Amino acid sequence: MTSEELIPKLVRACLDNDRRLVEEISTMLVKLFKKKQPNIAREISHSLTYARNGSSAIRSIDVQPVPIDKESRFNLCKAEEPLEIEKPILAEETLSELEDFISEREQIEKLVLEDITPPNSLLFIGEPGVGKTYSAKWLSYKLNLPLVTMDLATSISSYLGRSGQNIKNIFDYARSFPAILLLDEIDAIAKRRDDVSDLGELKRLVNVLLKELETWPSQSIVIAATNHPDLLDKAIWRRFDRTINFKLPDVEERQFLLERHLDKYYSSLSKEAISFAIKQTAQINAADICKICMHVKRKIVLDSNNVDLVVFEEFCLGNYENKSSKIELCNLLRKLKPSLSIRDISKITKIPSTSVSRYLQNGGTINEQ
Repeated sequence: MTSEELIPKLVRACLDNDRRLVEEISTMLVKLFKKKQPNIAREISHSLTYARNGSSAIRSIDVQPVPIDKESRFNLCKAEEPLEIEKPILAEETLSELEDFISEREQIEKLVLEDITPPNSLLFIGEPGVGKTYSAKWLSYKLNLPLVTMDLATSISSYLGRSGQNIKNIFDYARSFPAILLLDEIDAIAKRRDDVSDLGELKRLVNVLLKELETWPSQSIVIAATNHPDLLDKAIWRRFDRTINFKLPDVEERQFLLERHLDKYYSSLSKEAISFAIKQTAQINAADICKICMHVKRKIVLDSNNVDLVVFEEFCLGNYENKSSKIELCNLLRKLKPSLSIRDISKITKIPSTSVSRYLQNGGTINEQ
């Protein structure tokens, strides 16, 4: 049996949580890779050794088991191996700042020799869905560092003083080996200390966080992300080497997102459909654009051969520049599919049927059904 034939079996065993079968297939893979790709065989073998000794398999790549909350026994964070992912589609200045940071980290020895402190902290600011978490994962891949993500739900404890200890345990864990620590929604634990509505416990958390950030080692990286920068304590801002702003995608970025996430279907689209999708997503974040693209692909595969019509249906969000754009759209839909009724076009465009009827008067025969 070849390694390719074993992969589906391994996937099924993993999804069924069949540890015995996972180990058995992994052992077979070691034998198959031993001659042709000894490095892969060695890596699988190391993982098996740790797992069979009762340790976490991730320890085979020098990543320690994650800390747990003493009260709930739940993990305080999760550790992920770096995986190859595509470069994020971001504003030019945002991507440039990320690439500059990567370049500085890759040349860390030069900086140290010149007695220059290498950068090791980033503060990501932006609305939900604009690429903050994705960018952290991309940095993990580019710098080949595990990504440790704090779990807010388990880190904040109901016991007095326990939350601060949990935060400290997460930092101690992430600094015990080269890694990237992601503090998502940092505003939940780093609110302004002058906010009289907050409890003393949350203010103590800010003090703990400030101390940990101040002593953060250069071997690791800490990234904090927030949707609400106005809530952050002023002292938090000074603890980060770079503050990077993530914005909603502009016209060019929206086109790149459509091209990437519509994949092979993008080339089948008319210029009108692409232009329409770009215009309709003017106030939409990247994550939502990706979600709509997924809906488009599902519908094309299952229901329709008219790719343009599906794009108009799914991207029709009711964002029209003026009356003429509504008229143009209604007539374009009728041209794409003459069998569409007024009611169909109204449903797609979210324009009242009476208005659709009026807009179509000069655009062809009207189907009143």
